[in-house]
Amino acid sequence: MSYPDQALAIEIGERVEKFVREVVAGYERDPRLEEHGPSPELVKELREKARAAGVMTPHILPDHTHLTQRGTAHVLKKTGLSPLGPVACNTGAPDEGNMFLLGKVATDAQRARFLEPLVSGEARSAFFMTEPAGEDGAGSDPSMMKTTAVKDGDHWVINGRKTFITGADGASVGIVMAKAEEGACMFLVDLPSPAIRIERLLDTIDSSMPGGHAQVMIENLRVPQADMLGKPGEGFRYAQIRLAPARLSHCMRWHGVATRAQEIATDYACTRKAFGKLLIDHEGVGFMLAENQIELKQAELMIDWCADALDAGENGNVESSMAKVSVSEALFRVADRCVQVMGGMGVSRDTIVEQLFREVRAFRIYDGPTEVHKWSLAKKIKSAHLKPGH
Repeated sequence: MSYPDQALAIEIGERVEKFVREVVAGYERDPRLEEHGPSPELVKELREKARAAGVMTPHILPDHTHLTQRGTAHVLKKTGLSPLGPVACNTGAPDEGNMFLLGKVATDAQRARFLEPLVSGEARSAFFMTEPAGEDGAGSDPSMMKTTAVKDGDHWVINGRKTFITGADGASVGIVMAKAEEGACMFLVDLPSPAIRIERLLDTIDSSMPGGHAQVMIENLRVPQADMLGKPGEGFRYAQIRLAPARLSHCMRWHGVATRAQEIATDYACTRKAFGKLLIDHEGVGFMLAENQIELKQAELMIDWCADALDAGENGNVESSMAKVSVSEALFRVADRCVQVMGGMGVSRDTIVEQLFREVRAFRIYDGPTEVHKWSLAKKIKSAHLKPGH
């Protein structure tokens, strides 16, 4: 099936793939890759090279219009061929989703101040929504949000605690979600701010995102009314504007990661011998790679199906939840088989397969664990079945 900007997306994708394979992949063992993501110096160097190659923020065109979701899928899969590709090309989370949201909701003044530095790759951002589970916050249920926003003259005063805030350390732009009398609200903030204190960086299984994942305390953060994003009480609606395509963007990027793992495992199986023949000629190995090829194609089709729904103007929440579950689980199986095919080499750091496995494993949790999406889908199935006249 063709789509309106297919030719343009293919041309951009070719340039991106060439850059990621020939330039970015060479940085995958750089000592500036730290426990909580690539260092600011490495991010800057990679983005300077992406800018010079003409692949900075490639899914957003010079006139600030976006490729279609199908076009974006083609390009973001190419950036994902290295865990550093989205960092270099400025297509990674949370910036990609934040740019999409600001492009849809922000005022002209807010776009000039907060969006343009993100699109240019000069700044990074953070999305402050997730809270600790239990008494201190909402966990995976944003309707239970405890972070508050209280009106004080022409300002809002925000207090609360957030966790798993990707990229907060080193970000320049923040989008903070809090609950006011009118309902959930979103606010734009300049970072760093003395009122937003990073309590600690969480030690997580993944390590590809700049700034890592932080737990933060927000204490008496004063935000001018002019920096509210959209209208009071519309925060959950704006979150869905962001989250549906952002879930799909994760699928796009991690599809590239799993594709790269499959390439490395295939090369290994086609060049190593055991018991007198190439590994791939052993059914136990060859069948795993065959299953990977099947699941990569199925994941690609699911991504394209969801992208088409979003491009058609549909809400996309159901489609993106289904895609997130299906693709994250499939790509994890792909990465797991790649480790198994490579045996001891698969768990060593002689190749990046072990890192790709860790990154994809985290994907099953981030942007909503598989079980939360299944629960949400089950509720919708029940609701549809119980409608009068069913």
